[in-house]
Amino acid sequence: MSLRRLLWIGLPAALLFVLVWWLRWRASTPPEVPFARVKRERLVSTLVTNGKAEPWEWMAVRAELAGVVERVAVERGARVARGALIAEVDAREARGGLAATDARVAQAQAEVDGLRQGGRAVDLAEIESGVRKARLDLEAAQKDLAVSRRLAEKQAATRQEVVDAGRRVEQLQAQLQALERKRGALVSSADTAAAEARLQEALAAQKAARQRLEVALIWAPITGVVFQLEARPGMYLSPGALVASVGLLDKLRVRVYVDEPELGRIRREMPVTITWDALPGRQWKGSVDRTPTEVVPLGTRQVGEVLCTIDNPNGELLPGTNVNAEITASVIENGLVIPKEALRRQANRAGVFWLRDDRVNWREVTPGPSSVTRVVVLDGLAEGDAVALAPDRVLADGDRVRAVFP
Repeated sequence: MSLRRLLWIGLPAALLFVLVWWLRWRASTPPEVPFARVKRERLVSTLVTNGKAEPWEWMAVRAELAGVVERVAVERGARVARGALIAEVDAREARGGLAATDARVAQAQAEVDGLRQGGRAVDLAEIESGVRKARLDLEAAQKDLAVSRRLAEKQAATRQEVVDAGRRVEQLQAQLQALERKRGALVSSADTAAAEARLQEALAAQKAARQRLEVALIWAPITGVVFQLEARPGMYLSPGALVASVGLLDKLRVRVYVDEPELGRIRREMPVTITWDALPGRQWKGSVDRTPTEVVPLGTRQVGEVLCTIDNPNGELLPGTNVNAEITASVIENGLVIPKEALRRQANRAGVFWLRDDRVNWREVTPGPSSVTRVVVLDGLAEGDAVALAPDRVLADGDRVRAVFP
């Protein structure tokens, strides 16, 4: 048999032998599995989620007068005192209305003043002039009557002359009484009451016009920071439209969204740490102020809204921002701790694959508080025990493994 023929027959057989040997060797060699030791250490159990910052105390500033924004006196982020000007609405119509009511008040006041003095000045002056003239004529007529009587006693005047003089006195007395009655009737109580009513009506219209002019100026209702500013020059505002929001920012309320299964861990006064992606490295500290009273939908999640109070002394964290929240639920000192990835579930029971010699054994454990990466084991393990990691690797009780420790 030639050498070439031997090679053609022997080489495939040799390769097949090597492959079979390698497969048998591989099948008999246990797989590498990463393990971790059970350690005693301090564990801070936290709940990491998201939330939204809100001002602790704030008030909305709204327009009361319809019109075009003429001027905006502040910028967003500005600190303002109570009563500071925020914006001004075009008030030309309101100013015209106030001028008209001012004129009505002046006219009504003059009418009342005239009636209180007895009537219109022209009419009163005419009557007073007539009264003065009638009194002078009466005095002269009474003197003439007295003279006529003395002369008649001396037979120096006729009886007819005395009668004529007496009639003259009577006529002048009647004329004077008529003028006095006319002066008294010039102003009646009804006229005065009507005039005073017209004055009050004009004053009420003037007050309303002045108020309309005042609300054209939009003021800050409280001392604080303008954290929201909607008004822009030239913008038309309807009554009730939002102009700005002013609040106290040295403290903020954060509405933290906690998933329903985690709500049982939350208690009042638990520490809270807030971070904001816009300011990396900055943290704001606070505590849980109020626990949820209901569960509400948030996108695809069912959450409870946990209200937290945080300090914001520099006002860097702005209301309305989406933030990250970390609630410290508990602190475990010297607890038995394993990586979270070592914890598995079989038949709804928690456990780990525990290393004994070169095999893994399933052992049920009682998990306790956890952090993002580690969990406390309350029962089932001892310090120094080795537990399998790699939760994506399928293991069974009794499997041989080659343990690899980091």
